[in-house]
Amino acid sequence: MSANDANNGRAAGDLDAQETREWMEALTAVIEKEGPERAHFLLEQLLEEARQHSVDMPFSATTGYVNTIEPSEEAHNPGNLELEGRLRAYMRWNAMAMVVKANRLNPADGGDLGGHISSFQSLAHMFAVGFNHFWHADNTDNGGTHGGDLLYIQGHSAPGVYARAFMEGRLTEEQLLNFRQEVDGKGLSSYPHPKLMPEFWQFPTVSMGLGPIMAIYQARFLKYLHARGIADTSQRKVWVFCGDGEMDEPESLGAIGLAAREKLDNLVFVVNCNLQRLDGPVRGNGKIIQELEGEFRGSGWNVIKLLWGREWDALLARDKDGALRKIMMDTLDGDYQAMKANDGAFVRKNFFGRDPRTLELVSKMSDDDIWALRRGGHDAQKVYAAFHRAYHHEGQPTVLLVKTVKGYGMGKAGEGKNTAHQTKKLSDEDIRYMRDRFNVPIPDSELPKIPFYKPADDTPEMKYLHERRKALGGYLPHRRAKSSESFTVPSLETFKAVLEPTAEGREISTTQAYVRFLTQLLRDQALGPRVVPILVDEARTFGMEGLFRQIGIYNPKGQQYTPVDKDQVMYYREDKAGQILQEGINEAGGMASWIAAATSYSTNNRIMVPFYVYYSMFGFQRIGDLAWAAGDMQARGFLLGGTSGRTTLNGEGLQHEDGHSHILAGTIPNCVSYDPTFAHEVAVIMHHGLKRMVERQENVFYYLTLLNENYAMPGLQPGTEEQIIKGMYLCKQAPALKADAPTVQLLGSGSILRESFFAQELLEKDWGVAANIWSCPSFNELTRDGQDAERWNLLHPTETPRTAFVTEQLGKTTGPVIASTDYMKNYAEQIRPFLPKGRTYKVLGTDGFGRSDFRSKLREHFEINRHYIVVAALKALSEEGKVPAAKVAEAIQKYGIKADKINPLYA
Repeated sequence: MSANDANNGRAAGDLDAQETREWMEALTAVIEKEGPERAHFLLEQLLEEARQHSVDMPFSATTGYVNTIEPSEEAHNPGNLELEGRLRAYMRWNAMAMVVKANRLNPADGGDLGGHISSFQSLAHMFAVGFNHFWHADNTDNGGTHGGDLLYIQGHSAPGVYARAFMEGRLTEEQLLNFRQEVDGKGLSSYPHPKLMPEFWQFPTVSMGLGPIMAIYQARFLKYLHARGIADTSQRKVWVFCGDGEMDEPESLGAIGLAAREKLDNLVFVVNCNLQRLDGPVRGNGKIIQELEGEFRGSGWNVIKLLWGREWDALLARDKDGALRKIMMDTLDGDYQAMKANDGAFVRKNFFGRDPRTLELVSKMSDDDIWALRRGGHDAQKVYAAFHRAYHHEGQPTVLLVKTVKGYGMGKAGEGKNTAHQTKKLSDEDIRYMRDRFNVPIPDSELPKIPFYKPADDTPEMKYLHERRKALGGYLPHRRAKSSESFTVPSLETFKAVLEPTAEGREISTTQAYVRFLTQLLRDQALGPRVVPILVDEARTFGMEGLFRQIGIYNPKGQQYTPVDKDQVMYYREDKAGQILQEGINEAGGMASWIAAATSYSTNNRIMVPFYVYYSMFGFQRIGDLAWAAGDMQARGFLLGGTSGRTTLNGEGLQHEDGHSHILAGTIPNCVSYDPTFAHEVAVIMHHGLKRMVERQENVFYYLTLLNENYAMPGLQPGTEEQIIKGMYLCKQAPALKADAPTVQLLGSGSILRESFFAQELLEKDWGVAANIWSCPSFNELTRDGQDAERWNLLHPTETPRTAFVTEQLGKTTGPVIASTDYMKNYAEQIRPFLPKGRTYKVLGTDGFGRSDFRSKLREHFEINRHYIVVAALKALSEEGKVPAAKVAEAIQKYGIKADKINPLYA
């Protein structure tokens, strides 16, 4: 023991330095003679013994700032490193050229299409190792047994993936030249977008944070499919690339506990730790790799750190007293960035120069040698060893924390600089530098054109490229647009119990109607097992607890405890092959599970039908970005917004009452949304959705809002099925009054349609007005239909105009039109342009925040109840000269309406 060490020991309160030395020497001997695994076992035994004696144990979830895998433990890279290096260089060049070309075009049109160069430059080694050695394609269509690995690509690195696909012959030079120029159908999307490139990209990942959480639930869904015997997913892995800055997003880390709890050893996170966000360092005053190691290790993940390239191995081997390791640990991320933004002399002075011992370590190295000391993510051998360890690890998910340089190889244009992310245009000098740095065989005379480079097909590197992918089953990324499976949806008659009127004296809610429909569907021998009910701890709220016993809750460990309600019929039953996904109080997790199931036709070639039911207020508002991503991914399934509407949820108040989810749903082009009032509407809509999504494999998903109000159901009027789907039908005709009686049309949806029924009675009894009642299950679908007709008419001026469905339905009637819903006025306002010409249109809605009270009081407050419908009808009639204005004032007084109260929008 050196004097310094002894002094340090005494300073730290070491009462017996000799005993300490003996323990340290014993540990070193075990490591050297029996290996680190034996040392780990002995330490664990000592720690457990200490815990049993209540010794206060200091805890650290981090290890030294060095590679997790010792050089002697590294799996050897079996590839041809020379050929892989050449291919990597060409891909770097082509990725750069693609972005730079896109930003030198069309100066008159702005001349700036954006794109990113630096992200892929930092990832190139990792992508190359993965594509060459680890990532399997789905070969089941060719008689194979591997369903394919799933890749969540770091969104900003898309140009590098395109560059590889170009080398493989999967993309043309014309497509590369049209990067970010998609309107004419020849281009490439800016980022991974399945909607825009449906046979290429599998997952949209550039909305940061969504990739990690979706991938975790995707990996869990693979286990779910396997446990239920639907697909053999035992060979498949989910690889997730994300940036260290991206880990600031709550969704990035929000579900890592689930991954460890369910032992998702089919999941590998690769965090590209280039230490930079978009604007500057991720943790300039700290160490993001150490922070992430603590987060993941503390959550139960297998953590592999890859920080240093092979050039550091010899230095670390000579670092007998740990001086270099200490400097590595003490240097802040902000300082590491400064090292890479300068040169070897700067690193010698400001890094190694911090301690005479480390300065001596590099005394025989030139400044160029020091500058050539690479970070681990840029060493193909080190990356292979890390990937190999992750690939073969069992019992835990793995995270690789790989240190890289953002803009690696870009030189002064962006390497390690805060501006690297925004660098989209390079000077001629910068382009020449990259050509020379990576030895790309392009002559000086061609450099101004920035040509793409692709060797001849018969060259060794191109043969190697294709051989490696052939060995791994084919090319990636690749997306299956349609499943090869086919199912026949049970006939609508199968759901007769939901379609028929309720028995006299019986009342149910549309939520109960949904549960009955779902229960019947589960009984179908073919399609029933493909149903995936997803809950976020609200089964009892929605009356679905009966499914616990019937189909069980998925838990990979089964049920290892005796549930407290075991003696009840509907006890809480967990099962290894359970069908329900119970996500706890976790809307984002529920949505991520739904996305995995809703895209299973593509990722697994297994058609699944997910039904995710949740409080409607906690749907699109809370997880809107995930819903948008679901649209991008061409998801197919049902979202059910329970306890919907601004006035239906007694007593819950502002943050529980939804008056806008249908407006949000309408912003997603392939989301088909409905606000049904009656059980038969629920059945017709869901049956039609099954036909579209399962039988016809259309890329749409459905959103239905459900109610917790009980009332008698009138049953299906035969012949109205198509009208229900289109968005409106006449559900109750006006009473027969005298011939000159004024007439109005009352429109509504959801719970407030029933107020129109009461309003119809009041209009007849109190004012002699006849009212037709129209159920409008979807103002959104009516709007889309109207806009489609309007567009067709605009572009076909000489042909017979098309008629919007709203116009067609109401064109057969007379009188003003009054719409009242439990949603904001904007919801029903959408159809105003499509009403027959000259018709007065009044819209009632629930603008404002929700609040607590009884339903009747809330509907009065928001001015949508039967009395306001009557007043609106009379006002519209008065504007058309059908009744005197005095009648409107009389009605206001008769029904006790406070005309001067504060507008509920501002109340």
